[in-house]
Amino acid sequence: MQQNLILNIIPFKPTVQQVTFAFYKEYKEGYCSFYVEEDMTGLLEGKMTLLEQADYPWLYTDFQEPKEGALILDIDLAVHTDFAAHYYRHLIANYFKTGVAHIMHRNFTKEVEVWFLNEGSTSQKYNVYSQYTLKVQHSKLTNGPELVIAYDGTTKVYKQSVKQMAGFDTAKFNWMNCNGILHRWKYLPDEHKLNLDKVFPVLSNMLKPELGIRFDTPDLTNRYPKYQKAITGFYTKYLDNDTFRKIIPLAKSGFITRGEGEFEVISGDSHKLQFGNGIGKEPKTDLKRLGPCRPVPPPNNVKFFFIYQQADKPLMEKLKDYFLNGYKYHPNMQDFIHQTFSFDESLDISFTGIDTAVKTIWESIKDRTKQPNTKYFAVYISPVAKYEPNPERKRVYYRIKEMLLTHGYLSQVIFKENVSKDSFNYFLPNIQIAVLAKLGGIPWRLNREANDELIVGIGAFYSHTLKTRYVGSAFCFNNEGEFKGFECFGSKDTISLAGSIREAVQEFLKQKPNASRLIIHFYKVISKKEMKPILDTLYNELNLSIPVIVVTINKTASKELLAFDSMSDGLMPYSGTYLNVGEREYLLFNNTRYNETSNPTPREYHFPVKIKLTSTHLELLEEKELVDLLIDQVYQFSRMYWKSVSQQNLPVTLAYPEMVAEMFPYFKYDKLPDFGKESLWFL
Repeated sequence: MQQNLILNIIPFKPTVQQVTFAFYKEYKEGYCSFYVEEDMTGLLEGKMTLLEQADYPWLYTDFQEPKEGALILDIDLAVHTDFAAHYYRHLIANYFKTGVAHIMHRNFTKEVEVWFLNEGSTSQKYNVYSQYTLKVQHSKLTNGPELVIAYDGTTKVYKQSVKQMAGFDTAKFNWMNCNGILHRWKYLPDEHKLNLDKVFPVLSNMLKPELGIRFDTPDLTNRYPKYQKAITGFYTKYLDNDTFRKIIPLAKSGFITRGEGEFEVISGDSHKLQFGNGIGKEPKTDLKRLGPCRPVPPPNNVKFFFIYQQADKPLMEKLKDYFLNGYKYHPNMQDFIHQTFSFDESLDISFTGIDTAVKTIWESIKDRTKQPNTKYFAVYISPVAKYEPNPERKRVYYRIKEMLLTHGYLSQVIFKENVSKDSFNYFLPNIQIAVLAKLGGIPWRLNREANDELIVGIGAFYSHTLKTRYVGSAFCFNNEGEFKGFECFGSKDTISLAGSIREAVQEFLKQKPNASRLIIHFYKVISKKEMKPILDTLYNELNLSIPVIVVTINKTASKELLAFDSMSDGLMPYSGTYLNVGEREYLLFNNTRYNETSNPTPREYHFPVKIKLTSTHLELLEEKELVDLLIDQVYQFSRMYWKSVSQQNLPVTLAYPEMVAEMFPYFKYDKLPDFGKESLWFL
């Protein structure tokens, strides 16, 4: 299986290494900010006393000739690489700001975003812009600076100016296009307030329904060719010329390539899965053929009932028939998940309209008594579409979920618009494996021996509607498919998070007293402040001496780093391919392209995940064997996803807690019911 990888990275070698800059203690509009303690390390010796540095923790520069009160510093760009990156970003931003890009923006990491008007858009309401991010990084691989070119898809900007929207609720505004520069509405500078006819709203998901604009539908096609075309086209048109190279001297050879021997491929055994009657690798075919790894554990009495809008009773009857008899080539649920069940029509709940649904359901379940040794499962046919723009209508689903959970009912939502689709046979396997997992069964597990490691997954979800981030914590005790203990915390509640990890460690040590290390899968780079209470808990309260390894797993949501296999028509590298892209940083391709004959579905052309490793014992990460194992674990745990029979690219150690954190902000109470901590109710 040969492949040739082309990365969206171009190295460059600055023509000037030693540069003189002027810094100031006061900020002015357009200045670049530097945090003295981190960004200016080693630069201020002999220039500022420690007391002065404490009084002025920030310094600022406009990278121009010195003015009155300037602090002059000579900086070696090859040594002070963090500062150098700021300087290169400044040069790139100035280049695009002078009429090259239609819109220019510095994002939250200060990288340069450039937007170009899509002339092919025909909408009367908005303009469409193609969006790119230019990231500067210093690489240990090329031993110098590099430019990453990322394509970020498209963004819409409303054609009406704010001046034309008199009386509109401005609380819905966020980013504004102001003569080619983006500003947040709440910080809009005076010069733009005086010219509201030139201020145009960027269409966020909150703003779209207010203006009668549909949400974008998810792109479920193979995105590799589109992104490669966009990135190479951008490079050819805007960067591969003498004008830009005078500013940033990009290598004439262009994008970095990696051939055989310059990347790794995980062993083919890592995608093998254990089912009930043998080994497989494709859940969408092997689960039906081989049966679940572990059927639903006792008690064996399972009763289903339906919750539906009265007008949707025919859909309920149709769905009941699908469960009992199957649909097209998909078998009935009993044969598929190997679990007998019955329908208890006396438990069914119907409501007249979505506005009365919560009250009707509450009145029906609050005083119900249950039979002993019986599992109850509610199937909710939602009249609200999956991509419903109205947040209040969407909230109904979460309230119903919480009520059922509080009263000890498992549940599965099925959107009404899907039930009548001719392709519903593709929905049924996903619905039924989620039912199996929620009832305590194991659809499949990794074909690996249990080990003495504890892996804790910590994921998060940011609610744009509620403007809040929640961190969900899921504990994975072994690689045999058993996950125990779920909790949810606010993003700043590191004390509760540490306590939750402590409980998981204590429980694990009862089973595995000789545990060799603790591995934390984290959704972002974990800060020292976030790590401190966790380490204090482990080392001071539990007196542990084992190393703690943190594996940061980013979904590359901005499509920041990519690689294309030029030897494949689909351009996606083989599953399990990973390569070093920085100091203890790796890019892992996690998909179903296992060999030359593999035929991934369009939605299985996953982009890679970016992995960063750190540890309380950094010397451990010098061992290639351990690094390979840690990456292999990320790869394996992505195969434990029981919400769909389709392969995912994100390990469940992050995906599962992210699902919990997505729902939790909508719950009425700020604590999960105990029943909700013991089951996979969120699938």
